[in-house]
Amino acid sequence: MKKLKRKEYEKALEPMQEELAALARWARHGGRRIVVVFEGRDTAGKGGAIDAIRAHLNPRQCRIAALPKPTEREASQWYFQRYVPYLPAAGEIVLFDRSWYNRAGVEKVMGFASDAQVKAFLHQAPQFERQLVDDGILLFKYWLCCDQAQQEQRFAERLDDPLKRWKLSPIDLQARAKYADYTRAREAMLKATHTEFAPWTLVDFNDQKRGRLTLLRDLLDRLPDTRVPPDTVDFAPLPGKPLKERFGALKPIAWGSEGWESVDAPRAQAAYDQLANLSAAKARAKIVELLKESGDLGAIAVLGLSMLVLTFAVVIGVNRIPGFGAGTRLRNT
Repeated sequence: MKKLKRKEYEKALEPMQEELAALARWARHGGRRIVVVFEGRDTAGKGGAIDAIRAHLNPRQCRIAALPKPTEREASQWYFQRYVPYLPAAGEIVLFDRSWYNRAGVEKVMGFASDAQVKAFLHQAPQFERQLVDDGILLFKYWLCCDQAQQEQRFAERLDDPLKRWKLSPIDLQARAKYADYTRAREAMLKATHTEFAPWTLVDFNDQKRGRLTLLRDLLDRLPDTRVPPDTVDFAPLPGKPLKERFGALKPIAWGSEGWESVDAPRAQAAYDQLANLSAAKARAKIVELLKESGDLGAIAVLGLSMLVLTFAVVIGVNRIPGFGAGTRLRNT
């Protein structure tokens, strides 16, 4: 199946996000508590799927729980204890970006948990989830799948892209050689924890856009009728003319205003000087090289802007970019 194009994806996503907004309204009005667990391969696309859900929801109502490595104190607790404070109250939605299933996945495969600890977890997890469901929590569990070739390509993209490099952890690099081990761990986990009251759903994320749409449609279809009319808002006209801001002790800054000069202007000029006599393709390659060499966020921001301006100029055929260094020229050859 060929990959979904962005326009097709956005067209299919928009009505689902309206349904998600209705879902959030339904949860708030009815005091429902919703938990969605996201597990899966490294690079599968958990973050993107979570972002697609919460993009237009109130962040106070829809929260992400992404717990770091347990502290020494947490490691001595009952295993599920550190996750309990993140469970939702009435009207809330919590999206777990990895969850208590770390024990059956990364902790098992990487040797952070003993066989006895993993065995105890697989026995206790259904009991823990039974308590959540019996107490009224709506629990959904998703495992995101992708082939190793696709995973390797995404690891390489993270390595080459300075803006994504933070996603590539030492554990990720070690996990590259353990693809089959993760498969075996997943199958053992599913066998022990796929229950009638808290079932797992596996979603193909080789195409991340198609995967997000599949997951969202499944989640929305498994909920009851969530139609709650929006609140009626009395939006009367103002009693007089709209007022303008007035300032006393301080004035706001604004890009392009008189006297404004970016602190990175010299760096931007230097970047453009290096690009001035390069073709479009070579200029893009040079920007990537400069980004890799850059050691601070300011340089990354300026060079990233350079890439955007360069691409825009090439697309529209502009031969000179005003305002970014006198005489800087870009050739589309």
